[in-house]
Amino acid sequence: MRRQQQRAEGQYEQQQYEAAQQQAQIDAAAQNAAAQYAPAAPAAAAPAAGDDLIARLQQLASLRDSGVLSDDEFAAAKQKLLS
Repeated sequence: MRRQQQRAEGQYEQQQYEAAQQQAQIDAAAQNAAAQYAPAAPAAAAPAAGDDLIARLQQLASLRDSGVLSDDEFAAAKQKLLS
């Protein structure tokens, strides 16, 4: 009985982990889609753009750390942001 409970808990935790990964992918895709349709920021808003860049880099790092992005995907996305 104890093993069944442990196995069920393990399966539940795995499902929660997978759901969190899927949600992170959905969130990233939604953010990317929104960024494509966002109006260009005026030049006066450059300091805020720097903050946004940092936030985007942190999000990419978080996706990489959680396993959603591979190291290569992270590097490519980071290079795209920085160029």
